[in-house]
Amino acid sequence: QAHPEESGGGLVQPGESLRLSCSVSGRTFSSYVMGWFRQPPGKEREFVAAISQNGGRTFYADSVKGRFTISRDNAKNTMYLQMNSLKPEDTAVYYCNRDGSFEAVVGGTAFYWGRGTQVTVSS
Repeated sequence: QAHPEESGGGLVQPGESLRLSCSVSGRTFSSYVMGWFRQPPGKEREFVAAISQNGGRTFYADSVKGRFTISRDNAKNTMYLQMNSLKPEDTAVYYCNRDGSFEAVVGGTAFYWGRGTQVTVSS
């Protein structure tokens, strides 16, 4: 079973955009619910967004609703997080997870997690 792998983090200024990617190797990507979490410095990990297997269902934390968009391309075994209008409080290590259950992904109990990618929003 493959763990997800994040990429695309970096340093941006407030108001700018960034797109994160999360890939999972293997032939069963389309069977996974996928999600994003983040852990700000000195704080606990928190839910950001989740997407169903075919992309027809998405769910967002209130703090990112309207600014972030989660999507996936099952042909490329990749999920994305488009982050617009970034704020300093979005600074965190961003993790993706996967599971067969939407509730497990959103609740943070999914078994498979990536190692994270750092996003820093600062002027």
